[in-house]
Amino acid sequence: MNDTAALSRFAATLRDDEVPEQTRRHARRALLDWTGVAIAGAAEPSVRILREVVLDGAVGHRYRLAGTSQATDSAPLAALLNGAASHALDFDDLHNPSVIHPGTVVIPAALAAATANRASGRRLLTAIVAGFEVGGRVGESIIPESYYYWHTTGTAGVFGAAAAAGVLYGLDATQMQHCLGTAGTQAAGLWEFLADGAMSKVVHAGKAAMAGVLSAALSARGMTGATAILEGEKGFCRALSGAPHWERLTAGLGQPPYAVDNNSFKPYPCCRHAHAAIAAAIELREEGAGIARVTLHANALTRTLIDNPDPRTAYGCKFSVQYCLACALRDGNVTLSHFTESSRRDKTLRALMRRITVVPAPDLDELRAADPGKMPARLTVHMTDGRTAETTVLYPPGDPAAPLTDEQLTAKYRALVAPYISRRRADALYDCIRHTETCPDWDTAWRQAAEID
Repeated sequence: MNDTAALSRFAATLRDDEVPEQTRRHARRALLDWTGVAIAGAAEPSVRILREVVLDGAVGHRYRLAGTSQATDSAPLAALLNGAASHALDFDDLHNPSVIHPGTVVIPAALAAATANRASGRRLLTAIVAGFEVGGRVGESIIPESYYYWHTTGTAGVFGAAAAAGVLYGLDATQMQHCLGTAGTQAAGLWEFLADGAMSKVVHAGKAAMAGVLSAALSARGMTGATAILEGEKGFCRALSGAPHWERLTAGLGQPPYAVDNNSFKPYPCCRHAHAAIAAAIELREEGAGIARVTLHANALTRTLIDNPDPRTAYGCKFSVQYCLACALRDGNVTLSHFTESSRRDKTLRALMRRITVVPAPDLDELRAADPGKMPARLTVHMTDGRTAETTVLYPPGDPAAPLTDEQLTAKYRALVAPYISRRRADALYDCIRHTETCPDWDTAWRQAAEID
């Protein structure tokens, strides 16, 4: 049995009663976090543009779209739009070892497939667990080598979306293998958008979710796909990495902890690679003296992706560790308000950014190589009074080693949805998520909650 077949069999045969309650709890947390960021993200210009294009001429009211009263009669298009919405704010979750935002690809695909197949809430959670697991393992097999060019959420994420959708379409192991094959041939997502700070990053997540649903629906009807899409001579892993980590595909497969158990949630709406530096800045800000200059000792992935001293767009600022550091040093936090046009042009922030230098940190690279779950940073702040303060953050807030509490995650959800839906509707959606496992028909329960008011 090849690796593709092994992962397919795992996803296709995972029973609801095999998933530990603690793992289901993590899946519910992921669903809650996704809901908040999707509803708020649906208001972003990039998502509005995509929605207008996709809905042009569409008819029907079967698949609800996050953050809007609109609907589409196409399950793949619903996954596309909901995936894009949940990725638009860069406030979505992250599985550190694979560097995938799993919620933004797995959950939209799972929700669309659950609606298409009238699945129970319990089955939905099982599908989310399977999707996180398959996507995470595929991502780990190509990280860090592929990350210079390829956005893992769009590439490896497609396998997680396909596995989740396949569970809800009731695919058997053979059909699931074809499903992953069809999904893998659609994998895409390049980092070049960062050069312009362009909006198109949301398409990576949306297309991955869409490809997952499309692949599951096609496989359910008999379409075949590459049966060795991962390990084949011209397959996914060799295409994206010169030295794939084959063992990460199946080692310990089917045994807890699952990938969803080790999910990270963001307290700051920007690239996760900046969060350790932000946490360090907030810690050192308490020193209270003026800042003469700042040195960030950053791991190689952070430098490659977000060492951007002069960002000009909202996305550019979210992927500029200098900008995020300046916000944290000046204001003690990084929030959505920091990425408005007026904030991006703030002269005091720009002046502070010019005092920040990013340098290599070989010791932090060694730490990350030993534990891919680490995204470490070390910050040195030189004060105007001559003092120096330094701190190292291995696990920023929201990581499994420093998790957000249920209360913090709930507060994040409520703050995100408050500008867009009533308190009654927010409460109804929250209660629906809390009681997911008791819903015999998830779509009916979710629709009733979404239509409150």
